[in-house]
Amino acid sequence: MLSPEGLVAVAAVVTCLGYLAWHLLCGRLEVPGGLEDEEEEEEGTPILTEDGVGCCRLLCKPSALAQHLERSLGRSAALRGGPWPWSRWPRLRLLQQLLPPPQPAPAVVREHLQVPDGGLVALDWLVGPRGAGGRRRGSGGPPSPVLLLIPNAAGKVPGGLLQLGRRALELGYVPVVFNRRGHNGCPLATPRLQPFGDPGDLREAVAYVCCRHPAAPLLAVSEGSGSGLLLAYLGESGSSSRLAAAACLSPVFRARDWFEAPLPRLYEWPLLLHLKRGLSRYTGALAEAVDVAKLLGSRSLRELEEALFCGTESRPASWEAYWERNEPLRDADEVAVPVLCVCSADDPVRGPPARTLPVELFRSSPYFFLLLTPRGGHCGFPQRGPGRCWGHEAVLEYFRAIGEFLRAEERRTGVPQPRRWGGPLPEPPAFTWQRSYTR
Repeated sequence: MLSPEGLVAVAAVVTCLGYLAWHLLCGRLEVPGGLEDEEEEEEGTPILTEDGVGCCRLLCKPSALAQHLERSLGRSAALRGGPWPWSRWPRLRLLQQLLPPPQPAPAVVREHLQVPDGGLVALDWLVGPRGAGGRRRGSGGPPSPVLLLIPNAAGKVPGGLLQLGRRALELGYVPVVFNRRGHNGCPLATPRLQPFGDPGDLREAVAYVCCRHPAAPLLAVSEGSGSGLLLAYLGESGSSSRLAAAACLSPVFRARDWFEAPLPRLYEWPLLLHLKRGLSRYTGALAEAVDVAKLLGSRSLRELEEALFCGTESRPASWEAYWERNEPLRDADEVAVPVLCVCSADDPVRGPPARTLPVELFRSSPYFFLLLTPRGGHCGFPQRGPGRCWGHEAVLEYFRAIGEFLRAEERRTGVPQPRRWGGPLPEPPAFTWQRSYTR
């Protein structure tokens, strides 16, 4: 007999297969037109051509760092491989993300961190053979960068995110997955979950990681709807974020619009079942604050979000007021570290670029960089070769380029960089990001 969790997992797979068959029968697996079908003129600097079928573009405000990234991304051999043939079917890629990873999942060591209100979050440190760039204790040399991985807002850690962590481990990074309270087996110690764009728990986790690795540069990568949390944290923290750089894969920029728009059932229903399965473990505790029957009876991610955070007895709020406090880009003007957003024009979850991308933000802010590809789906970005992901390679090349840029700036100005790649952290760091990015 299958456990209740096993039955929910089987139901999720059966649901996905059913919707996949429906899309196939209806002929709806073809890719949307991509950049060439948008009415607006293409923007950004062309940096890569995908086997003659499309062009990757980097959209950003002109700066010294922007020029360096254009050169680094454009000449990267890892990014020049063409897409897999089935990258033309973004909805099929959604199904692949729900399946177990093709390789064994990396081993993890879990730590629980108690936050000020008594809640718990979990940090999963990926362990295994470290690449040549990693520094072991007592070996000398610069410290290994710590890579903080943030899953989607449902707390589901897909094989792709673990694949990125495994690849980072091979390159000498120290990868760690941030799990929100009540997600991915993390106990719910208080009858309160983390709202979509509330960075309080993430701030505590970042502070702890920095205490544990005080001399190491801290980087962060988020995936899908999890990018809402990372962007909110960067905006609210400003120059005190403690991050050297960040990246978002298929980010959700306008969260309220994303919840209100019809999502592909192939994506929404498995996440909804995943969330309900996790929340069903805490119905007794949650009954003190929310309407559990309404919560478990939700038929969409929006209904579940409203039941969790807008209809609570302790903090009743309207849908409009909730998003005034939780929109990811509400404090985007305060972001003070470089952020690369990797997006695909055929993303079936985020929607067409012309309606969902905050283009003006990338034009005006020296800290935001948009790498827009014609194909890749949602958090997919397949590439030829076993286990290859174009998006992962782009993010890792971006981090390498940021480190290279900071070292060059230090040599040029003679001023130490904050959380630089190599050497002890200067106290206090005198370097200002604005000086470097806008010159």
